[in-house]
Amino acid sequence: MRDTVPGQTCSDHAGIPAAATHVLVVDDSAAQRRLIASQVARLGYLVTTAASGEEALDLCRAAPPDIVLSDWLMEGMSGIEFCRAFRQIGTGGYGYFILLTSKSGKEDIALGLESGADDFLVKPVDSAELRGRITAGERIVRMQRDLSDRNRTISAALDEIRSLYDSISRDLMEARRLQQSLVRERFRSFGASDVSLLLRPSGHVGGDLVGFFPIGPERVGIYALDVAGHGVASAMMTARLAGYLSGTTPDQNVALRRAGPGRPDARPPAEVAAILNRIAIEEMRTDTHFTLAYADADLRTGRVRLVQAGHPRPCLLRADGRVEFAGDGGLPVGMFAGAAFDQFEVALRPGDRLILASDGITEARDGAGGLVGEAGMARLVARNAHLSGPAFLDGLIAGAEAVNGEDFADDVSVALLQFRSGQTGAP
Repeated sequence: MRDTVPGQTCSDHAGIPAAATHVLVVDDSAAQRRLIASQVARLGYLVTTAASGEEALDLCRAAPPDIVLSDWLMEGMSGIEFCRAFRQIGTGGYGYFILLTSKSGKEDIALGLESGADDFLVKPVDSAELRGRITAGERIVRMQRDLSDRNRTISAALDEIRSLYDSISRDLMEARRLQQSLVRERFRSFGASDVSLLLRPSGHVGGDLVGFFPIGPERVGIYALDVAGHGVASAMMTARLAGYLSGTTPDQNVALRRAGPGRPDARPPAEVAAILNRIAIEEMRTDTHFTLAYADADLRTGRVRLVQAGHPRPCLLRADGRVEFAGDGGLPVGMFAGAAFDQFEVALRPGDRLILASDGITEARDGAGGLVGEAGMARLVARNAHLSGPAFLDGLIAGAEAVNGEDFADDVSVALLQFRSGQTGAP
């Protein structure tokens, strides 16, 4: 409660102490005005008076009162008109308005409330009732003031949060650009065969990554991995893994090795998974694991060696339109020390395609609320078989979005090898 200045009455607003509860008494009768003002002053409140609604409005604009006691029937501007005008001037706080009246009918009370009045006092004013009404008004004003203070505090906190969010959002957008830059090429021709990539995080950044790298003039390594979880932590691990499978820095690529001077070679896919498993557990020292599908494709013969470590099964779209899935699953990478990974082979014939896709498609919801699954994936692949390269990948995602009916809840990534003949070109 504010400190009060007991027994003080003044006729204008000059010199009103900031801490005092300020009561404005408005009445065109000087006798009534002095009587009520003296009663209020004896209660310990700071009082100012006005002889008309017009004068009262000027005082309210200069020094907004906490509580207003206004006669209803006045010459010129009535108490009702003054109340309406008072509510419109925007004092920056809430003023409690009490109408003094001899009217007690329900219609009169309704009119007063509709005009913005908070309470009524029936003339002649009883001192005890006056004290009670003002005390109630002071309580409301205090609660309104506390609420306003809290709202200002909340608004300031929200402004700070928005500023922080904007800063974080800018950082995440930059992180997204950096992550997208990990996929340096979305399409490359290797002679008659092509490799196409698609990467779409569910948020600013994600844990999916796809890529490829040449293994000499007749082979290409293609990979798709999915770090568990979403967001910054997954993206940071993805960025580190990209360095271990880089096509621009082959000396750091764990899938590559030298068979002799000037003779690049590659480790078997199962060995690549085992090396990454050891790195994830011993060097990264994180509880986060990831799934991996890695293919070593001979572009001359169509022979493809693969490892599937917890990733969705590789999909084969045959030249005649048949859709097949290969692989038996396997453990994710980084889950168990010393884990063994199985390797298998598939044979591609001219016109066949190999598709390595993350679970963002197969685990999307279909129209019935179930999962798209391999059956739904097969339908999407077959439906877009007339397309090739990046257009095929775009059609695949568009079809999955149409089935899902909303944005993907998970990251989506796809690597596509389109094998057209046994001819190769310099990578």
